[in-house]
This record gives sequence, C-alpha cells and structure tokens, in this order.
Amino acid sequence: MSLAIFDLDNTLLSIDSDHAWGEFLLEQGAVDPESYSEANERFMADYNAGTLDIKAFLEVALKPLAENSPEQLAAWHQQFMAAKIEPHILPKAEELLARHRTRGDVLLIITATNRFITGPIAERLGVDHLIAVEPEVHEGCYTGGITGIPSYQEGKVKRLEQWLEDQDITLEDAWFYSDSHNDLPLLEKIEHPIAVDPDPILRRVAEERQWRIMSLRD
Repeated sequence: MSLAIFDLDNTLLSIDSDHAWGEFLLEQGAVDPESYSEANERFMADYNAGTLDIKAFLEVALKPLAENSPEQLAAWHQQFMAAKIEPHILPKAEELLARHRTRGDVLLIITATNRFITGPIAERLGVDHLIAVEPEVHEGCYTGGITGIPSYQEGKVKRLEQWLEDQDITLEDAWFYSDSHNDLPLLEKIEHPIAVDPDPILRRVAEERQWRIMSLRD
C-alpha cells in the first residue's frame, strides 16, 4: 500500500478552483467588482510566478467567508460546484484516481486552496484525505483567519509531515502528481514525482531530472 498524493487545481481539475470561486463571487455580486476582480487576477499572476504572498492573499480570499452566513455560503457552494467545478473535472483524472484506488493506495489531495472550497470537491472525487488551508471557525462561523500552516510551497511539506505523524503511512514508494513549480519542495521529497500538464518552470525541471511528464487533458 502506497500513498498517492494529488495537487488539485490545474491537475485533477482543468481550472484553479480558488480563482474560479473568486469569479463566482463576482458573478453573484457578493464582492466589490472592481477591487476584488483586480486582486483575484493579481494573486493568480503572483501564484503562477511563484511570488504569491500567501498571507496577503488569504486575507482577501477568506474575507467573504466571514462576511456571509454559513447558510448562504453553503447555497453558493452548491451552485459553484455545478457551474464551475463539475464541467472541469477531468475524466482522465478520475481514471487516474481509480487506478490508484484499485492498487489499494491511500489517496490524498494536498492543495493551497482552502478547505471550504476544496472539501466538497475532494468528496466528489472520492478522495477521503485532504490537506488544505484551514479557515478559522468560531461558534460555527468563519472569522476570516486561518489555523495552522498554509499548505503552500514549503508549507505543503510541513503539513504533510504533520499528517503522516497521525497516520500509519510513510512516504516509501509514494507518488505525487502536480502541475506547478510551487510544489517543487514536495515533489523533490517523493519517490515518484510526476509533472501533470506542467507549467513551463516545472516542465523544465522535470525534463532536467528525468521525472515523468504526463497529461490528463489529451
């Protein structure tokens, strides 16, 4: 039994779910159209460049969770899943998950996107284990803050190490599928690092190190 780890955005999905959630909120009129749209695009560009200030991003990204009721958020998320996520679940990604499931591997999604957005997506994909940014909750409502280490860049390594301490699993013979050079700190620690439809930086590194490169979109 091995651990099969998957990035979510632009790996199992053909979009970035965090960015798509921002677009969805704009469509609902739930956020200021000018400032939020500018921030959503700027943070996406920073992420792609590997220069994202994760704390500054989360201050903006989690604010709408604190400004709306759990009931409203749940209703929006249901619409979001149908409109923005379901059309972008890659059939080959589901086949890949199924192959690892058949092998008896433990499936884990690890993502820099927060659990509010990604929890239902992981459930839809049939993946029981999820490491994500953890929004802080007080008395049943989101505060706009986070708990623990953000699972971004080196933070993914730290969060995975914490998770492994609580599981009867090791990284021996583990797999990690990702599209992003932001995941290089974790890819470098895994026996089977696999670049999935990689960004240009990750593609170059994967080619230099002779890592497997694959596509779930062809």
